[in-house]
Amino acid sequence: MIACDQFTSQPDYWEKVSEYVGSSPSSYHLILPEARLKDDNSEEISRINSAMNEYLTQNIFTEYKNAYIYVEREMIDGSIRRGIVGVIDLEEYDYRPDTTPMIRATEKTVSERIPPRKIIRRNSPLELSHVILLCDDEKREIIEPLRFAKHSMPKLYDFNLMMNGGHIQGWLVRGDSRRALNMRIDSYIKRKSKEYSLVFAVGDGNHSLAAAKACYEDGITSRYAMAELENIYDDAVKFEPIHRIVKGVDVDGFLSDVRENICANGESWPIKFYAHGKKGVIHLSKSKGASPLIVLQNYLDEKGYFIDYIHDTEALKELSNEDGNIGFELPAFGGDTKGEFFRVISENGVMPRKTFSMGHATEKRYYLEARKIQ
Repeated sequence: MIACDQFTSQPDYWEKVSEYVGSSPSSYHLILPEARLKDDNSEEISRINSAMNEYLTQNIFTEYKNAYIYVEREMIDGSIRRGIVGVIDLEEYDYRPDTTPMIRATEKTVSERIPPRKIIRRNSPLELSHVILLCDDEKREIIEPLRFAKHSMPKLYDFNLMMNGGHIQGWLVRGDSRRALNMRIDSYIKRKSKEYSLVFAVGDGNHSLAAAKACYEDGITSRYAMAELENIYDDAVKFEPIHRIVKGVDVDGFLSDVRENICANGESWPIKFYAHGKKGVIHLSKSKGASPLIVLQNYLDEKGYFIDYIHDTEALKELSNEDGNIGFELPAFGGDTKGEFFRVISENGVMPRKTFSMGHATEKRYYLEARKIQ
């Protein structure tokens, strides 16, 4: 089943999944889609916990101790995204902006989104994770060697993912392969600790990880949480931009203020804007922040403007035609700028909310593995 935080505005997706799965064993029965979050989900959560216990009693799961899983996910465009499923130590992770742990959130965490996830996790015997952890491994030393060693490892799964999710394969990493992988991870940690104030960055699922941290601190669940580690330099790891629309403004006056306050003629980033069927470019000053998104978002937040967040460029242009709206087309981290990702977070802390999306909705992580947490 795909990550629970997808298709939140498309209930028909979840209806199709429900019809497709029926009563068959599925991770669908073990998660609560955010599209169905409401003030009181106690009945639904109780059903999920019962399903988890039933699956454990029926021995539906096969348990692999002291192991990782090497994953190859074939995306719709044919590219292969590689990762390692394992666990992180929650004492080495924090989402709060005044901390500098080894594992850190990349975007601002909305505290109001944590309590509902704590409620779901509190009485669950299992966790199913869509958390993606990123490493800055430009030498491609951690994950990539497994690509050439997989023929010697047991294959755990190999099938098409439902609802246009592509294809997935997974291999068991244990014994000598696991020990060699641990050595490569340790070497990476030592190397990166000398460069940045963080070593791993949470690319997706941060609010779920924050809930796991909160439950651990409350003494409810395990000190460890499951995640998939991916290399930011993997060509299939793509950062899709999230654009901004500012609503309810006098466009000409707004642009005048923007140019006066956060633009420059010298070192700057060119950013396209759309309004009333017209388009133009502003040049955001590099002296105002570490990235164009940080410069723009900080300014908009400081001024208190109403902002909408748009993934699709064509939708951005269409909505920008409405009176009082102006849209900004923002670049995503990708290509050469991937090398700036860890540096920006290390020097400036978490990025503004809605900075990027790791791929499109159907490319998000699917729930295949589960882990006992209490």
